[in-house]
Amino acid sequence: MSGRYDDIISLPHPEPKRHRRMSRLDRAAQFAPFAALRGYEDVIEERRVAYSEKSEYLCEDIDEI
Repeated sequence: MSGRYDDIISLPHPEPKRHRRMSRLDRAAQFAPFAALRGYEDVIEERRVAYSEKSEYLCEDIDEI
């Protein structure tokens, strides 16, 4: 069977000449999720606490009626 790439299929994978090959861990880090909105979770938590305190205050007012 003669294919288009039979002449290159058994050649070794080329190695970079100017720099070392990147480790798998470093390559994986490039594609790891990142926080596009840095601090967003902290702001949401602050708001949640503020609203829960406010709702407790409103509930106390309602209980007095």
